[in-house]
Amino acid sequence: MKKYFLKSKLFYIALLLLALFMLFYFFIFEKYSKQNYSLPIVPTSSQIDSTDSNANNPRYSDDVSLPEIWPTPDIEKMKKRGCVADGLLSGYNRTSKDVKVARDSKCYFFSRAIETWRSAPDFKKAQKIMSKIGRKDVFYGMFIAEAINKKEKYYSYAEERPFDFSKMCKKGSKNFWGEHTCKPSLAESEYRLYIRQITREAMNIGVQVFLFGQIYHQEKDLKGNAWVPQIVKEMRAYAKSKNMKIIIGAQTNDITDEKYLRVFDYIEGGVGLHPDGEVEEGPCFSRWNADEFCWALLWNKKFKNKASNVFVHLDWSGVKGDDMSTFALMNDNLRHQTLKFLYKKFTSQDVGFLMPIIAPLPKDNGGCYGPRKSFYSPSMKYGCKDLDVINEVLE
Repeated sequence: MKKYFLKSKLFYIALLLLALFMLFYFFIFEKYSKQNYSLPIVPTSSQIDSTDSNANNPRYSDDVSLPEIWPTPDIEKMKKRGCVADGLLSGYNRTSKDVKVARDSKCYFFSRAIETWRSAPDFKKAQKIMSKIGRKDVFYGMFIAEAINKKEKYYSYAEERPFDFSKMCKKGSKNFWGEHTCKPSLAESEYRLYIRQITREAMNIGVQVFLFGQIYHQEKDLKGNAWVPQIVKEMRAYAKSKNMKIIIGAQTNDITDEKYLRVFDYIEGGVGLHPDGEVEEGPCFSRWNADEFCWALLWNKKFKNKASNVFVHLDWSGVKGDDMSTFALMNDNLRHQTLKFLYKKFTSQDVGFLMPIIAPLPKDNGGCYGPRKSFYSPSMKYGCKDLDVINEVLE
């Protein structure tokens, strides 16, 4: 009897130890399996649709207050006082230095402040940088990039699972932008779900301007089967539900379908800068063979007359000879003359010229640069001392 009781006692002790082990394993597994994703806990699907639940949402910062009434962006003012600040809210360059430049600038609009090039957005970081900048008189933009990383980690509210970025890819685009990358396709439901979520998340923290990167890469078919009209309609509907006005643009290159172009509030492209600071007037930049590829100059009437608004900027590709590379190789006087010339030329034609605040440079470019060789900054503390001139022009 005593032997039976001892065996029974050992059995229950073993059972208890097994239960404790399972509980411990479940806790550790849950904790560490989710460390690879952006969310430490799984929020409810309704959280993405609420601008007043940020304190309960780990995607957002708790200590950043949002306005009760959202301001309305003025696209005419954006044309005259817009700036390119690539990755300003994503920590692309040197955040502490960029915050000071953004704070001291006369910019009204920071284009591409949140980047999604080969990476998912970090809205908590964006909010914190917004708070450091501390300006209530500016609008921030988000870039919806034509490049994704198939191994990226990001959680889907609607599906209560991680997004599968490999299911977003356009056929035939494997490693197009480097290893593990592809062009995303709007024809893929997983990518549309991702865009729906990140644009709503962006609006929830006050981002009111969106730019689709090289939209012809993202569309599967522009002839009657385009997805953008539906996506833009959904974005506007969500903004309306929040009493928010948003502005949506796209890099459209040589698309001339007027109905398609007018889906957007504006179209945007580069200027095709020459080393002497001049630009061309034809529809396609002469650096490329127009019979094979048209690098569109969007202020040309071929495109401008079919769009609601046009913005241009000093473009970049990471390759020597692009607009930013050419600009950074100029001496101080020529850079300053070029900024004044381009601003006057384009704004006089009702085309917005976005002043450079943060933009990538080829690492071996030479010329001037900001706190990092691979990024331009107009800070008066580094090589490209352009901020005073930029502010003078914008005023």
